[in-house]
Amino acid sequence: MKKFVKSLHHICRILELVVALFVLGGIILAIFSLLKDDVEIFQELFNDITVFRHYLEKVFILVIGIEFLEMLCHPNSDSVIQVLIFLVARHMIVETTTPYEDLVSVISVTILCLLRRYLHGSSGEHSESSRDEITD
Repeated sequence: MKKFVKSLHHICRILELVVALFVLGGIILAIFSLLKDDVEIFQELFNDITVFRHYLEKVFILVIGIEFLEMLCHPNSDSVIQVLIFLVARHMIVETTTPYEDLVSVISVTILCLLRRYLHGSSGEHSESSRDEITD
């Protein structure tokens, strides 16, 4: 049974890497698409500011995609929290939101940052205590 579970974990890790390769391919294609549109967007920016919002949305999607790729390659709580922070920030910056939605977004980012700090603090204390045990 242990061998089966170990094989299943290995297969899942391979599938995660395959998905990560597809995400990487999508990110690369999106970067080329973004670069192709750069000249046109900056020319139109002087005429219509909503073009910049559309451009910013594309950039945020790329950043979230890169963070998602990192999460697939190195799954840990920090990378998951980082993706969630970018998702909330993208929603708050790019979308048209009400003051209530902005407040909820700010509270969400604050909670996620505190959670990340707590997890780092817990792991940092744990690693220092284990180092002390090793040196004693």
